[in-house]
Amino acid sequence: MAADAGQPNQPRDYTDLEPLFVELGGLAEEDPRRADVRDRLVTEYLPVAEHVALRFRNRGEPHDDLVQVARLGLVKAVDRFDPAHGSDFLSFAVPTIMGEVRRYFRDASWAVRVPRGAKELHLAVSSAAAELSQRIGSAPTPTQLAEHLGMSLQQVYEGLEAGRAYHADSLQAPAPGFSADTPLAETLGEEDSRLELVDNHEALKPLLAALPERERRILLLRFFGNLTQTKIAEQVGVSQMQVSRILGRTLEQLREALAQD
Repeated sequence: MAADAGQPNQPRDYTDLEPLFVELGGLAEEDPRRADVRDRLVTEYLPVAEHVALRFRNRGEPHDDLVQVARLGLVKAVDRFDPAHGSDFLSFAVPTIMGEVRRYFRDASWAVRVPRGAKELHLAVSSAAAELSQRIGSAPTPTQLAEHLGMSLQQVYEGLEAGRAYHADSLQAPAPGFSADTPLAETLGEEDSRLELVDNHEALKPLLAALPERERRILLLRFFGNLTQTKIAEQVGVSQMQVSRILGRTLEQLREALAQD
């Protein structure tokens, strides 16, 4: 006890608990000792769940809620772990717990609206990662995940990418690639050159309405109907030369009226 008290930050060594998984696997469901062994395993590994919950802090969700979700993931990991596969429990439990927390974010707190299919794809990839981690004893590659799930590599990447939609960056956060005092909001979008046309568009409305019927029709056919002067002449019943003169005279009148306004 004295040695432990002198090293309060020393990581917990869980190797002494590994035989309990073998014992748990050998007990029948109705054996009263099974519940005791299971409860001890869950209790002893609670710090692991709390550590995983800490990795998801500052994402807009209460820490206590994340701890509860992580503990639920721990219980599932204890129930699903099979020591016969040869890997240690932690290599299986951590991805399982993280998958449970990610599922919580998927169902309850996605900052960006994501199609359900993308959420389910992300969950499938996360679950497969946990399963393969136990089987091979290391984090699987995207190719291994694709082979395991029977899907394309592109789908795996889409599932992994979907996880980035859990939270949104603040517009006041520093913009990537800019100085530290440049907020993200100042780097988004650009000036729309068409905005300066709005005033002219509104100013033209009464001017067009005041034109004689023929002049207004020719103008609309040319610039809104995209007809050639020859086609306009056929519809209006005048020559192409007259259409050209009417357009020139009308446009000049409109320019002068806009300049006066």
